[in-house]
Amino acid sequence: MYQGELRQPITRLNGIGPKTSAVLSAAGILTINDILKHYPRTYENRLRQVPLSAAAERTEAVIINTQAVVLSHELFGWGPKQTLKVIVRDEAGLTASLVCFGRNFLAEKLKIDSRILLYGSFQSRYNEIQSSSFEFEPIPDIVKEAFPAPEAVSGFSKNFGRILPVYALVSGLNQNILRKACTHAIQEWAQNIENEIPETLRTENGLLSKPDAVREIHFPESEEMIEKALLSLKFEELFHFQFSALRRAYSRKNAASRLKASPSDHPQAGILEAKLLPKIGFQLTAAQQKVLGEIKYDILAEKPMSRLLQGDVGSGKTLVAFIAALSAIEEGGQAAFMAPTELLARQHAENAHKLLSPLGIKIALLTGSVKIDKRQLLLRALAAGDIDLIIGTHSLFSETVVFRNLSLIIVDEQQKFGVLQRLALSGKNSSADILLMTATPIPRTLALTVFGDMEVSVIDELPPGRIPVETHLAAIGNEKKVYEFIRRELQKGRQAYFIYPLISRSDKSSLKDAESMFKQLKDGIFSDYRVSLIHSRLDENLKKQIMDDFRDGKIDILAATSVVEVGVDVPNASCMVIEHAERFGLSALHQLRGRVGRGTHSSYAFLIYSPELTEAGTARLRIMKESTDGFLIAEQDLKIRGPGNMSGLEQSGFIPFTIADLNTDFDILKDARRAAEGLVADDPGLLKAENSCLRRLLEACPPFSDDIFGG
Repeated sequence: MYQGELRQPITRLNGIGPKTSAVLSAAGILTINDILKHYPRTYENRLRQVPLSAAAERTEAVIINTQAVVLSHELFGWGPKQTLKVIVRDEAGLTASLVCFGRNFLAEKLKIDSRILLYGSFQSRYNEIQSSSFEFEPIPDIVKEAFPAPEAVSGFSKNFGRILPVYALVSGLNQNILRKACTHAIQEWAQNIENEIPETLRTENGLLSKPDAVREIHFPESEEMIEKALLSLKFEELFHFQFSALRRAYSRKNAASRLKASPSDHPQAGILEAKLLPKIGFQLTAAQQKVLGEIKYDILAEKPMSRLLQGDVGSGKTLVAFIAALSAIEEGGQAAFMAPTELLARQHAENAHKLLSPLGIKIALLTGSVKIDKRQLLLRALAAGDIDLIIGTHSLFSETVVFRNLSLIIVDEQQKFGVLQRLALSGKNSSADILLMTATPIPRTLALTVFGDMEVSVIDELPPGRIPVETHLAAIGNEKKVYEFIRRELQKGRQAYFIYPLISRSDKSSLKDAESMFKQLKDGIFSDYRVSLIHSRLDENLKKQIMDDFRDGKIDILAATSVVEVGVDVPNASCMVIEHAERFGLSALHQLRGRVGRGTHSSYAFLIYSPELTEAGTARLRIMKESTDGFLIAEQDLKIRGPGNMSGLEQSGFIPFTIADLNTDFDILKDARRAAEGLVADDPGLLKAENSCLRRLLEACPPFSDDIFGG
């Protein structure tokens, strides 16, 4: 059965009428495929017997799964508020009390001398074993054994003698509804689902067939089968992800070719760079030179470049990108430089104008705030080839933007963009070179695995003379000492950032916000200094004016949110105060700290945190205090939080995995990648996909599918 057939509405299942369908729809379950992919979040093992003795003398809750006989009923409390207590005894002779808060009607269902199957949370309280959260089921009279064998229970019970799935719920939805719907979906549809992974790969990796995996993930025969089902479904999902990336790499490299030429065929190559370098006032680092060599080789190569450039905060990635643009322009092409915010795009445009305009490079800025008349003139010039380098935001990939010869696409802070946005820009010319840049370091093993269709370059050194930022930790309540230190820096003529996790006050949170703290800083704590406020809700022109004033020294203190995380370069700013630092990811903290220390004087970062820090939160802030090496921080973050949380990837919404989780399944991801590499290497074009499994695989994993990163 093809996946498309599973898109049938949930009402096609037996027992799912309009009322139940409406409840399921509220949980996002609209189709048969949705219910089959509504995987359990955990399980209740009612196959394994746990006697009452497990809860004896235990003050913490213990899950009990046993059989019992009802001995007696008791009532406690007064008047109408009396509560039923049912005394039961298990096979070993131990007794326990079932406290029926609000359920006195259970006296009729738990009759004295009746035998029951019992499951619940028990603990020792008031000198007895007790539970107020339990489920039970009568043992039928036709069962003659006083305490039937566990393997016989499943023959007469739906909820005992087996492992039950436990699903995530929304209001109006309960476990019985979901279990019933999943049962019907599996009985009526799942057995006909066809495999999407070739048989050889399934056998080599010990995977279940797709029908078996779906059945066992919902209604497993054993705990061992849960593990096998999880492995099979996670492997399939991660295999699709890796297979898509590798096919995309193959398709991209073969979508268009350029004539490969020797250096002698490029007499202009390097002339613009040679004119630029003497004017920048410093020498490129060895790492910058190495990376430039890799990029320029790719630009002159036959196949389009697809490269990820990593570089720590302040390592000089932007300059490398500008020089790369010169190489493309010398070849007669145009370059597009995309930034995630208008603030950063404007700053890049200003820097490009200073550096490149004297070389005769024609530069333009295109953002959403450009007026219609100017926009039309700009678009006509771009289409005519009268613009060499265009810098902008997401406006660059709108349909109205047409290039005469787009040959290089540069995406700054690439993790801020979705894959479809980047593909929309690359769709302007499928043979254009692509350079993605990030100042959020990613461990090399993770980068090579996740960015599977890209080459990776790293600028792993900072320009000489940079003074490391000194980092201090301070608990909330000790801010006074921090403020006193900031005042001394301000008296020296320096400037400071104050960063907050929220723009405005929230009734649902006690966190400090930028707007309220701006008033306190301006009218109270630093009333004798010039304080301003910036955040994402301000008009773009106002944001630009505020940043220009801060850069020009007209503002002493800038209260802000993480809107200043990337690209802001103010050499005179020496202090960075981050309130509620535990609320920011390590990569964000590292980026924010990188806004200071860009001049020749000592700089400081103060991370102010909640005293109620978790152990992991404490470890993360300690890393920030002890190191300014972004790659070391990334490696440590990988160990603490796992790859799924690295670089804000998960939070940014780029990981649409249903069951796989990079935090726990990184090893499965690597195995899936090796399997995908082997399949693509055996037949890169996959032109020999005669069998139905491979054909379905191609349908499920198109070369430009919307996976988590794209390229």
